Amino acid sequence: MKRSEVNQILREADEFISRQNFKLPPWAHSNPSEWAERGVEYDEIRENMLGWDITDYGQGKFNEVGLTLFTIRNGSNSDPRYPKKYAEKLLISREGQVCPCHFHFQKTEDIINRGGGNLCMQLWQSTKSGKLSEDDFTVSSDGVLLTLRAGDILTLVPGQSVTLVPGLYHAFWAEQGSGVTLIGEVSSVNDDNTDNRFYVEQARFPTIDEDEPPLWLLCNEYK
Repeated sequence: MKRSEVNQILREADEFISRQNFKLPPWAHSNPSEWAERGVEYDEIRENMLGWDITDYGQGKFNEVGLTLFTIRNGSNSDPRYPKKYAEKLLISREGQVCPCHFHFQKTEDIINRGGGNLCMQLWQSTKSGKLSEDDFTVSSDGVLLTLRAGDILTLVPGQSVTLVPGLYHAFWAEQGSGVTLIGEVSSVNDDNTDNRFYVEQARFPTIDEDEPPLWLLCNEYK
């Protein structure tokens, strides 16, 4: 991805979040020079990868395969300096844009439609070898137990949510014609470096062509 593309995505995402009446932390709009001057008091943000996260999953087709995220809070399972055992994110899914099929080895998460369009989520249980299971399975949606078949698509309207447990494959996208969707994620500790298992191997973070200066740093760029 070109840095100019990332910067434009950030501007559009920030405007969309504001229109949804959601407020980001004060440091969300800090520029690289401000980050360079900040000391150890900001290490929780840096070490736990809080903040903006733009990904095309290494495919170079952001509008088809991609996602915009903002990690609001996160802790660590191993570092006693960061005792939070939970995380919270915002995600933005555009129409025509898919977050590819993956599961988490450790993380349990609630995926919540916070507003905008409808959220479509396709689900499978995984086999011990990491394949897509053909078995039926159950999920909790807002406290209601649902039985689904392999590959079923669950559509969440604003306000609805689903709980995803470790090993549950999921791919998701904004329903065509319903508009850009603001998604909330409330979960156990998030680790995007080690806890993602993509059904088809791909990168988690993009390679960026620096054709202009960064507007805001991404969560993996503070160092």
